[in-house]
Amino acid sequence: MTTTLDHTLSDSAVMLRRNLIRLRRYPTMMFSTIAMPVVILLMMTYFFGGAIESALAADGPLDGKYINYLLPGLLLFVPSFLTVAVAVSVNQDVTEGIINRLRSLATPPTAILAGHFVGALIQGIVAVVFLLAVAFALGFRADASLLDWFAAGGLLLLLTAGLVWIAVAMGVVAPNPESASNMPLPLLFLPYLGSGLVPTDSMPNGVRQFAEYQPFSPIADTLRGLLMGLDISDRWPWALGWCLLFLVVGYVWAVTAFRRSTTG
Repeated sequence: MTTTLDHTLSDSAVMLRRNLIRLRRYPTMMFSTIAMPVVILLMMTYFFGGAIESALAADGPLDGKYINYLLPGLLLFVPSFLTVAVAVSVNQDVTEGIINRLRSLATPPTAILAGHFVGALIQGIVAVVFLLAVAFALGFRADASLLDWFAAGGLLLLLTAGLVWIAVAMGVVAPNPESASNMPLPLLFLPYLGSGLVPTDSMPNGVRQFAEYQPFSPIADTLRGLLMGLDISDRWPWALGWCLLFLVVGYVWAVTAFRRSTTG
């Protein structure tokens, strides 16, 4: 049992190292994950920030600063953009026969999936740190304790893990890299259609109800509440529930699809 576990952990480390080296050789794979959230941060702050700040109370918990409202919602864009890179990377391994060659070397499926999964989490952490650094440079200031930061980081990590497993599954079932890059599009657009970028108060009724109850809105509201000291008593259970649902559905789908692709 110990030998089998050691063998799996050793192979997982090799697969993780392979994926990290692959990122170093193809840095464009990380470009959208790291650069796009920063581009949206700059665009929303300097193009629309002034108009939205007029609706924020100067003496409220957000200090009347749009970037204090915006940053927690933008954190969701990191795992969202990450899904495309993961789906394409996994699909290239499947369609180019890399995984079949690894299986012929008796590499356990767990190690192959773990290499992609942990490598994606590392990409996500790097992108979040970079986005936070730019936001602080632009004036973002949080009103959070160390425990609040850990809670926000844990929730974001849980969401990232769930979306990465879904992206792995999409990469396995897609027939080619082009299809793999298109399948995560719903996950790319949903963060735009919620409370992540703008308050939902002024939206028309039907749009507002969709924006408030789609999965990414309670997660954005919970992150905002943790970082800015807002009440989240009716939002965090929904946020945690959606993240756990993403994680369970994504993991089961990824493992099932991978087994079928390598045995069928």
